[in-house]
Amino acid sequence: MQEDFRLIVDLVLVLGAAVFGGLLAAILRQPVLLGYLLGGMIVGPAGLGLIKEVIQVETLAQFGVAFLLFALGVEFSFAELRKVQKIALGGGGLQIILTILVTVVVCGITGAWATLPAKGVFLGAILSLSSTAVVLKCLMERNETETPHGQVMLGILVVQDLALGLMLAVLPALNQPPEVIGKAVIFALLRIGLFAAGAVAVGIWLIPPLLRFLARTESKELFLLGVVALCLGIALFTESLGLSIEMGAFVAGLMISEVEYADQTLTYVEPVRDIFATLFFASIGMLIDPIFLWNNLELILGLVALVFLGKFLIVTPLVRLFRYSWKTAVIAGLGLAQIGEFSFVLASEGQVLGLVSRRVYLLILGTTAVTLVLTPFVMRLVPQLFEIPWLKKFLDPTDLPLDVAPELPLQNHVVICGYGRVGRNLVQQVQQHGYPVVVIDQSESKIQQLREAGISYVYGNAASWHVLQTAGVAQAKGLAICLPDAMSTRNALRRALELSPDLDVVVRANKDKDIELLYQLGAKEVVQPEFEASLELVSHLLNRMGMSLATIQQQAQEIRKHHYLELRPQRSASQVSRELELATQDMNSRWYSLPANSPLSGMNLAEADLRNLAGVNLMAIRRASGEEVDYPDNFTTIESGDRLLVVGQAEELAALDELAKGKVIVPAKSAPCQWILVPENSFFVGKSLAHLDIQRQYGIKAIAIRREGKFIHEPEDDIDLQVGDRILLCGGYHPLKLLQASLMPEDKKSIPIVPVVQAAESQVLREYLPMDNLREP
Repeated sequence: MQEDFRLIVDLVLVLGAAVFGGLLAAILRQPVLLGYLLGGMIVGPAGLGLIKEVIQVETLAQFGVAFLLFALGVEFSFAELRKVQKIALGGGGLQIILTILVTVVVCGITGAWATLPAKGVFLGAILSLSSTAVVLKCLMERNETETPHGQVMLGILVVQDLALGLMLAVLPALNQPPEVIGKAVIFALLRIGLFAAGAVAVGIWLIPPLLRFLARTESKELFLLGVVALCLGIALFTESLGLSIEMGAFVAGLMISEVEYADQTLTYVEPVRDIFATLFFASIGMLIDPIFLWNNLELILGLVALVFLGKFLIVTPLVRLFRYSWKTAVIAGLGLAQIGEFSFVLASEGQVLGLVSRRVYLLILGTTAVTLVLTPFVMRLVPQLFEIPWLKKFLDPTDLPLDVAPELPLQNHVVICGYGRVGRNLVQQVQQHGYPVVVIDQSESKIQQLREAGISYVYGNAASWHVLQTAGVAQAKGLAICLPDAMSTRNALRRALELSPDLDVVVRANKDKDIELLYQLGAKEVVQPEFEASLELVSHLLNRMGMSLATIQQQAQEIRKHHYLELRPQRSASQVSRELELATQDMNSRWYSLPANSPLSGMNLAEADLRNLAGVNLMAIRRASGEEVDYPDNFTTIESGDRLLVVGQAEELAALDELAKGKVIVPAKSAPCQWILVPENSFFVGKSLAHLDIQRQYGIKAIAIRREGKFIHEPEDDIDLQVGDRILLCGGYHPLKLLQASLMPEDKKSIPIVPVVQAAESQVLREYLPMDNLREP
């Protein structure tokens, strides 16, 4: 009885320490499992020594491993695997094999860690796994699960999870004497094959009716008990066959994963899994010796560096081998360059089997914990990494279109970025109204759907300047951005407005905090699906209650006009500021101090026109008094001593500096300016400004040229104009319009000039700006 009470005390201590460690990790924005490890380390034998019966706690922790792998099997989705089956099966399988081979070779050459090849294989298997929990959490926080790098990482992680079950079944055979290892592995594979065949049969004919029968009882308790009994029963059966309990639990989960009650099963099992999994990670922590870690800190940090570098150098070329861009490959390589939490399971198994020594086991635990801590920081630093000039230059060519439809509309079309559910509906609606459409997407499966449907497409990254240019954004009637991740949405918006500053752009906001940011970046309209759904619901209800449809629509439009402010939760100024800093840190932002006596001082943002004249977006103003203006509108005045939070490329930030210091002419209202595009087949293509002599003959000055996203201030007279150039010309309103008409290709000259002028004015303009002088003599 005394021993039973001791066990209860130990369990309370372990769970209390795990809660404390988990809270600390959550406050520090780290994975909670690191907190569980810390809690176990504190109360364990190497810490305060509060736990007396470690063996009993470890026995209960085995349930945690079983439920962890059972839930992993239930969550496993063959449908998701099929989406990226090439990179998942091919790349994921090769990654595991290469990691094991490299580990075996390194161990063989150095003679360290593992003296036998079998031990090297086991160590390589441990190192080959990455953390599904940590990577998925990072991707979800950044809303990047549907991006190419997100799908690649999740696909490889799914294969790693599937391989874990195979490892747990095969690797114990490596504990056999060297001369019989081959036979032991073959025998283990045969047992797995037979067991898998039986599991498939049970999964098809027995599991569905059993779950259906349990569900018909409408008793949550009975359903949970039945599922738990099924999980542990199959786990014990595999143990009796000479396979591991973990393998059996994983297979039990796979049996249920494709059944209609999979989601219900996972919902019921998750609380049980979380409690026992906490015990498992805490028990792992109890085995960690902090003094050992401290004494071997340099070695552990060295191992962390080797793991990060080694896995990065394995994953990155593999992803590139499957024809993904270098950018996607690099992000996937960095994101998967850690050791996963399920490596603890393998390491524990290896120590029991004698394949991993106590010293190596402790080093694995320490290295794994550090890599898990570092991964969120690495993922946050990735966007800044791609702003390094030489690296960005190296990666830019990969943003060229991978494929283009045979025929693309040249003008007055609608460009849609993203062919998901929203994009597909948009395409259908736009086509029904007779407008030509071009879709940009970088999913091979979606591009194939577009080919089969006969819809014009550009296969590539919608955030790429080259891809947007190929889609004809500069000549488009409008642009709709409905991409799944916030970062790609912001970049696509900025690049599109670089090509066409006055383009009508509507954007889908993934989160309500993105709404103001997207408006500030230049979107004409921002749509937030959840808010739109609430407006439709309330419109239906109010209409049924007798309110006129016109009144309802007017109120809904007012809410949209004020950017859903009436529906959005109240946020403090500090929260808005923090969100703004986080959002812009991935977009090459910086705080710029306005120089003394700047000509911009005293101007409002409409007059300063920073977006058009310098290409930057002003996100916030920090006054000399300490006041901060987030998301300033056009009526906000720039004051002397202000610090401006601006977003832009290096060239654009340099242009802002010149503009703020008065090195660039700020056009007065009496001398309007206009961005004018140089299209294909125009007479201006290949001609220098000196040859055209626009300023002397027609009184129009070329202030700047925007070319491929770069901002050229006060261009030299000998600069030749290129197709796609946008020239900022300042002069009279009508001369500018006539000059714009003359820039059209020769086969479009019959299009009438837009401005309507009086006959007397027309005669003066013909003398002032003779059209014949602009053509080839």
